Amino acid sequence: MSYHYLLDLALILLSTKVLGMVTRRFQMPQVVGALLAGLILGPAMLDILTETEFLSQLSELGVIVILFTAGMGTDLNELRAAGKPGFLVALCGVLVPLAMGTAFGWLAGKTGWLPGNTLLEDVFLGTILTATSVSITVETLKELGKLDTKVGGTILAAALIDDVLGLIALTVVTSLAGESVSLPVVLLKIVLFFVFAVAVGFAAIRFFRWMIGRACGKNLRRYPVLAFALCLLMAYCAEEFFGVADIIGAFAAGLVVASTPKAKYIESKFEPLSYLLLAPVFFASIGIKAVLPELNAALVLFSLLLLAVAILSKVIGCGLGAKLCGFSGRECVQVGAGMACRGEVALIVANRGMSIGVLDQALMTPVIITVVGCAVLTPVLLKLVFRGKSQESLRENGLADRYREAEQLDIVSADLLERNRRMMKKSKESK
Repeated sequence: MSYHYLLDLALILLSTKVLGMVTRRFQMPQVVGALLAGLILGPAMLDILTETEFLSQLSELGVIVILFTAGMGTDLNELRAAGKPGFLVALCGVLVPLAMGTAFGWLAGKTGWLPGNTLLEDVFLGTILTATSVSITVETLKELGKLDTKVGGTILAAALIDDVLGLIALTVVTSLAGESVSLPVVLLKIVLFFVFAVAVGFAAIRFFRWMIGRACGKNLRRYPVLAFALCLLMAYCAEEFFGVADIIGAFAAGLVVASTPKAKYIESKFEPLSYLLLAPVFFASIGIKAVLPELNAALVLFSLLLLAVAILSKVIGCGLGAKLCGFSGRECVQVGAGMACRGEVALIVANRGMSIGVLDQALMTPVIITVVGCAVLTPVLLKLVFRGKSQESLRENGLADRYREAEQLDIVSADLLERNRRMMKKSKESK
């Protein structure tokens, strides 16, 4: 038995953490550092780490846990409360990138950039562009003091719905990747899976509440164990019986756990497992699998155009959704820029495409460049579109100034009245 996997894990954990801290200093997500660690230590550069069956299985478990924790962090009440603006922004922010990404892939095939590509591969490329990561957006909006504005609230609500819609699109596309696929059969399987997920969800929630009632509300270690078992079982059933991606089953299990009274406690127990081992291994494995072909002019141009399509499609799509909800032109651009960032979900989708043979491995390099480029450009775009003051903020500031002036006048008037009262009292006493 070889113990070399212990050295591989140690190198992955150390390198992802160190490079994650470096990228964090440059206001980029730590996932970029994990990707760079895999690229640098993998066959693409130093060739210290190679893909093994152990790392592949561990990374698959990592992506399952990542989607499970994402489901636990999704508040269904917030999704319902997001209302029309959040839903329309998310819907247009999924449909437009899907269409533009598919069209870009088709044009790339016609011009010879993607020789031998299929329509399904083009659609999968569009599916990768549907994902939104707002972690960088949130930090930037906090820095600008715009997180609590109408635009900031709409971005946060749309991001929640965007993830759900993007995963539904992934479910449909991956289901179509099977042999001798019939679209009605695929749709029927997806519907049956959601019926299965709802039934299992109701039963699991009732079981959890029964256990919590018997334990008088105490935090017990059996809760996260049972939740993890539910995650693995739903992931297995989704893949094995319904032809749906295992990560969709894991996400559905996370939504079920999020509806239980001990959701926060269970989520807190999964965070160390995710950031300590599974998430670094998954993101590093993407870098290890990536093959960096010779950087010729065609590949660089293709990567830059894919990055441009990724940003423009979100700005156009989400801006259109905001416009339909009555936002001003400036606010539409702000919403679109806030939704333009890509992150871990895009990498998960791309990795899924490679694993089922839909996405060519050569496309991983442009996808990684797109994710890193969006992470770098999103804060810059947000600072540009929020530069200066909008007419609404100017009106609000003007009203606030007049209110402060009125308050000052009231204070002065009250002070004068008090002084007059004292003088009258003194005059009466002297008499």
